[in-house]
Formats: sequence, structure tokens, C-alpha cells
Amino acid sequence: MVNNVGKWTPQQFWTSLTDIGTWTLIGWVALKIILMIVLGRILVGIVFKILDQAMKERDVKRIKIDTRRTQTIVKLVKNVVSSTVYFIIILMVLAEIGLDLAPLLAGAGVLGLAIGFGAQTLVKDIITGFFIIFEDQFAVGDTIQAGTYKGTVEMIGLRTTRLKSWTGEVHFIPNGSIVQVTNYSLNNSIAVVDVTVPIDLDVDTSIESIKTTVQREFDKSEDMVKPPEVLGIQSVGTADVVIRVTAECKTNTHLAVSRLLNAEIKRALDDVKANAAASAANKGDVY
Repeated sequence: MVNNVGKWTPQQFWTSLTDIGTWTLIGWVALKIILMIVLGRILVGIVFKILDQAMKERDVKRIKIDTRRTQTIVKLVKNVVSSTVYFIIILMVLAEIGLDLAPLLAGAGVLGLAIGFGAQTLVKDIITGFFIIFEDQFAVGDTIQAGTYKGTVEMIGLRTTRLKSWTGEVHFIPNGSIVQVTNYSLNNSIAVVDVTVPIDLDVDTSIESIKTTVQREFDKSEDMVKPPEVLGIQSVGTADVVIRVTAECKTNTHLAVSRLLNAEIKRALDDVKANAAASAANKGDVY
């Protein structure tokens, strides 16, 4: 239509204005353009509702990502979606009124190819960042291991993730390089304590003392979620036996719980050994 208008003479132009066919064509094209715009807005609205619902579902998850960062990401996604849809609508409208889009699309394709080739690493990082966030692989506050790096997640960005190790180092990891992640914060931790008991100390008495001790510590502890289990003898050596104790505790508290149980069990076994020595002395034996 537009191409033909450019070839009209003034007489043809004024004649067309009084032609019912011309106005019918204009009305039909306008109707299709309006329909494209309405359908585009409906599509954008549906996508926005899906994104908002996804964010509401994330609000009830275990550990939330920083609210401002999440809102920023959602806004970015919405902008990308709306810009893409409206750009397509504009192209469809231009095609509907008769403009030749081939040169425009060819130029845009070459430009997009050049940008994509130069920024492929950046694009990979950003796409991986989206998947990390929306698949809930880990969140701010989680303790994870990504490759050789282990630490607490301080920040999840679109391009990088920031980890802080327990010794204070801060690692900035490009999201695209995160291939495999171990998340230590999804479930409760297990504290494992192997207690070495001298071979000449009564095993049954030692186990009973350990059971009493760990139960007492469980009653006082806020980190242990279940009473510790004394699994029994783990191994037997020439000079000692090893008794294993396990305790289910809150996420990432297993090291502190292990240290606590080690200290208290040591004191309890010292008492057992002292009592055994006193009993042997009373009988006239050498312990």
C-alpha cells in the first residue's frame, strides 16, 4: 500500500480519497493493527502475571534472596519481554502497511550477530544467573561449594556470585563457570564424633557414660534437632577402641556441635577412668 502511494499522481491521490475501496482497505489494515497491539498487550500481561506468581511462590521458600535484587531481576525480565513483544508488533505493523523489511532485518541480523559473538561469555553468565535464581539452586546465606571454592553466599548477581570463605577470603565467581554446586544448607547437618577409648577401660561403662553425656547436652543445646545416637564400636585397635556418635543438628552447625560433644565426652570419660582407677586402688590392684 505504502509503496503504491509513492507512485501515485496528485490526481490519483485525490481520487483514491473518494474511493470506498481505499477506505475499506485502510479500515481493514487499521483493524488488524489494533488487533496486533491488543494481542501483544494481552501476551505481555500474561507473562507478567506468570512472573509475579513465580515470585510469590519464592516468598515461601526456605531462604529468600535479597528482595531488592529479586525485584530488579523481575523488572529486567519484564522489560526484556515487553520490548521484544512490542518490537515484533512494530515489525508486523510496518509489514502490514507495505514497507519492505528485508534491509532492516538484514542489518539487525548482522548487528545482532556481531554483538552476540563479542558478548557470548557475558550472555552465558547472565543466562546461568537466571537459572540459578529461578531454579533455587542456592540463595543468599547458603553455604556452598562451587568447583574449588567453598563459602557462604553473600550475593547472587546476574553475572557473578560472591562467596565468602570461613577464613575471610571473598571469591567472585562468574555464573557461567559454575558447572556443579554442592549446597550444604538445604538439609540438616550431621555431626560425627569418633571417640577413642583405651582398650583397658570397660567399654560398656564408657558407652553408658557417653549416652548420658550426649543426652544431657541435647537437652541444653539449641543446635541439635534430634537426640544424638551412640552407634557403638566403630573399630578396635591394639591400644584402644573407637566409639562413634552422630547428632543431627541445624544447618552448618555440625562443626560446633562436634566440638561441644568432643569436649563433654572427654570430661565424662576422664571421670570414668578416674572412677575405675579409684575402684582398682580400693581393691589393691594397679590400674
